[in-house]
Amino acid sequence: MKERYNIKGVYFIGIGGIGMSAIARYFRFLNIEVAGYDRSSSAITLALESEGCKITFEDDSVTVPPLYKNIAEKDSVLIVYTPAIPKDNSILSFFRSNGYELKKRSEILGEISRHTDTLAVSGTHGKTTVSTMLAHILTVSSIGCSAFLGGISKNYNTNLLTSASRYTVIEADEFDRSFHRLTPSMAIVTAMDADHLDIYGTQDVMIEAYNEFLEKIRRGGKLVIHEKIRHRARIAEWVDVFSYGLDEGSDFRAVNIVQESGTFTFDLVTPEGTIEDIKFPFPGKVNIENAVAASSVALLCGVKPDEIRSSLFTFRGVQRRFDIRIDRPGLVYIDDYAHHPEEIRACINSVREYYAGRKITGIFQPHLYSRTSDHADGFAQILDTLDEVILLPIYPAREKPMPGVSSLMILERMKNGNKKLLKKSDIPSGLDIAGIDVLLTIGAGDIDRLVRPIEDELNLRRK
Repeated sequence: MKERYNIKGVYFIGIGGIGMSAIARYFRFLNIEVAGYDRSSSAITLALESEGCKITFEDDSVTVPPLYKNIAEKDSVLIVYTPAIPKDNSILSFFRSNGYELKKRSEILGEISRHTDTLAVSGTHGKTTVSTMLAHILTVSSIGCSAFLGGISKNYNTNLLTSASRYTVIEADEFDRSFHRLTPSMAIVTAMDADHLDIYGTQDVMIEAYNEFLEKIRRGGKLVIHEKIRHRARIAEWVDVFSYGLDEGSDFRAVNIVQESGTFTFDLVTPEGTIEDIKFPFPGKVNIENAVAASSVALLCGVKPDEIRSSLFTFRGVQRRFDIRIDRPGLVYIDDYAHHPEEIRACINSVREYYAGRKITGIFQPHLYSRTSDHADGFAQILDTLDEVILLPIYPAREKPMPGVSSLMILERMKNGNKKLLKKSDIPSGLDIAGIDVLLTIGAGDIDRLVRPIEDELNLRRK
């Protein structure tokens, strides 16, 4: 693949994003110079810097390294940006005004997709866990894969895997219709809940975008789709379709599910027979569904039943996806990326299953003004199922404030009397450390920066 990139360097605007960082690592793997900008330092940018990337945190073209700032060299470099970057970003404006070649992150993934057998994992929730699980199954099997993941795999401590395999696992992002750039040989769709309505307007328009994505599947390709949304999919006649789930009638399904001593055991029914006695030490029945989805595509790629069994047992999960930070008698702390009502519902239900009968405290940071406005009722309803709720102010990401939209929209709709609104700076000092039994931090913004301080405080005061 290196010969397709006859360039000296790549500059990433928004390099600290989880999707952007995987591509940055990919170009470093190709021994191409990588530099970039992000608005603040993070664990990801620190890791990228240790891997040889040059990163600045000041939005000023003066900070751009000489290779990229020299207009005479513009044909020897590539500029990659994410749609999450504001249009008035000074560095982006510098490159645009001087005629540099600019590519969206999705365009780079699209090019990679055209030259490999892409296994594209899509869905409004679950896609990061499924894609990471699929990549792990393939990696430990005789098949292998490369992978561009939307989270940091806890098995490999990275969001990029590389190999000589013909298969590449790519998380197919519906935001900004990015997944329309992909041409997968196989695809997974986990869910089509209403989301990104700032982009699509209505759920029906969003579902149509998913159907356009399904039309990108190559002739002779395969689709694995959750049984509950099969009726919403418009599938081309040249695509073989398989359903998955827990219910009778799914082509791939988990049966005989038993939970014992923190481990699930189940049998996997497939069109070719049943794989019995799979042990899966990962919380929540929703993750059994995710395991079925990942296993389905892996089997269609030629992974053997014994390899499915061994790989699921060794799967350790994804950072910020039901990420158990502390688990000892009387104290549990879990961090999760959930930012849509249905994702939060799945997370809380998994906690209720796994830690039945215990008091659950949730800290939630809403993500985007538009999503808060669209789903305030849904957020309130699901947060009411917690025993105690702490709301943080909205993380705006790419958005400007919307009049009348704040975390109060959620708080005022909640019926749970044990609720309060705190600033991010109030955490962890504002927590009743002694009264915590099971604690969740939930959200897709910068709430992740509170995880280590909370963990340290809990370990210090609840030894």
